[in-house]
Amino acid sequence: QVQLVESGGGLVQPGGSLRLSCTASGSIFSINAMGWYRQAPGKQRELVAAIASGASTNYADSVKGRFTISRDNAKNTVYLQMNSLKPEDTAVYYCRADIIVILTTTPIDYWGQGTQVTVSS
Repeated sequence: QVQLVESGGGLVQPGGSLRLSCTASGSIFSINAMGWYRQAPGKQRELVAAIASGASTNYADSVKGRFTISRDNAKNTVYLQMNSLKPEDTAVYYCRADIIVILTTTPIDYWGQGTQVTVSS
């Protein structure tokens, strides 16, 4: 039906940058909010950033001023530009999208499989 595929994770030194991408595909009628979450070992999954269909955004306090979320509606893709990365940003990053499937009316949450981001010297 619907699949979210993330890319762009990896190993980066403190102070470096990475750009994550997440593309939704399948029987999509429309996409409402999209967002990025992360989960570090031994911790709960937390919201990093979210963007509404109208492009309004919100960020976790810990990433404000360093991370930027954006989306390309024509490509069903959401991005997360991460700058000035810190070791505490190390986590598995998950994409989430609120999607209405063709021939339905109720939005459903879909999640990607996750991509590892490691910040270390």
